[in-house]
Amino acid sequence: MTSFDHVIINANVATFSEQHGFGIEISDDADNPDGSITYGQLHNAVIGIKNGKIAWVGTQHQITAHLSKYQASQITDVNDKWITPGLIDCHTHIVYGGNRSNEFEARLQGVSYQDIAAQGGGIVATVSATRAASIESLFAQSEKRLIALMKEGVTSIEIKSGYGLDLDTEHKMLTVARQLGEKYDIHVSTTYLAAHALPPEYKNRADDYIEQVCEWLPILHAEGLVDAVDGFCENIAFSTEQIRRVFEVARSLNLPVKLHSEQLSDIGGSALIAEYKGLSSDHLEHLSEEDIKKMAASNTVAVILPGAFYTLRDTKLPPIEALRKHQVPMAISTDCNPGTSPLTSLLLTMNMGCTLFYLTPEEVLAGSTVYAAQALGLPNKGRIEVGCDADLALWDISRPADLAYQMGLNPIQGIMVQGKWRDTI
Repeated sequence: MTSFDHVIINANVATFSEQHGFGIEISDDADNPDGSITYGQLHNAVIGIKNGKIAWVGTQHQITAHLSKYQASQITDVNDKWITPGLIDCHTHIVYGGNRSNEFEARLQGVSYQDIAAQGGGIVATVSATRAASIESLFAQSEKRLIALMKEGVTSIEIKSGYGLDLDTEHKMLTVARQLGEKYDIHVSTTYLAAHALPPEYKNRADDYIEQVCEWLPILHAEGLVDAVDGFCENIAFSTEQIRRVFEVARSLNLPVKLHSEQLSDIGGSALIAEYKGLSSDHLEHLSEEDIKKMAASNTVAVILPGAFYTLRDTKLPPIEALRKHQVPMAISTDCNPGTSPLTSLLLTMNMGCTLFYLTPEEVLAGSTVYAAQALGLPNKGRIEVGCDADLALWDISRPADLAYQMGLNPIQGIMVQGKWRDTI
């Protein structure tokens, strides 16, 4: 047996790996009853880790005879606790200046969103605060949100720009995102979202602004600040043709694309992202079945964002049954942002996915691991199988469904990132 750097023993493991039965279609053949194993779970299991990667997954009896050659410091006995892949928050806006709790209060007192925006609130307020913040101040504000997520088992995260809407501030936001990843030594995927809203200085000149967005992208990419490109395709934001112009620049740079789509209306955003074989289409309350078929054909992930649905008191549910029917993978994320989802708990997000959208506990946990990894184009994360990164979360729970069931109780015991335990955060 291969010599490991570290061995985890006496574990219950939710692998989310097809190699261990996750997602395998149940056979209709009575003589062949083998089918899907919930969570791809293994009991009384062992994980061997080498060079920051998962090198072996098996059962306790297979390794017992070999344990004597390891030092005590190389073995972690988790005493029948559960291990999942490290959680992945695949859609966030955690880097921003200021907050908008004053607007939250105003809306509760009956002030409309339109009136708030007319008074200089809404996204314009966040843009102003983000532009005004120094890079040190922006880092300090955003760091608190990242720490809150890491304390609940997040080991990889996507961070978008989009509250700068000018080159200097978009650069500042993406730089802070990179700095957060470096300080906390976790994976940060950076996404360029300058096509998020129309800044005040470009009022009634959306095409001119999109031209600037297209010019800024190669500059920021050349500095190594951009992993993917996003946009907001809506009646209140940008048209499919305007987003297409941004996507063409992304394609020329060999950057993957994703999109905020069908949150408020259906103007064909998901069809566009499928055309470009994009990583994900996100929000999706108004998604049509025809476009679901296109997403299935392009292997585009549907990212479901219950925090925004909850905050906005929306009533239009995403088409979950149709997504299931056409086997579109569904990820779930906090959408942490100052206006419509000031949410820094992926565990609460999972509960919301179950209670608001009728997802199963297995679906929301898969949506926070294996499918969240797919939504970020990270093939070596989100699963516990040989060859994947050893990014793990250790939980004091009776069964995996507890993670979606409990509210306000954080059962995390520790996280492992690239094969190294972090017992406290």
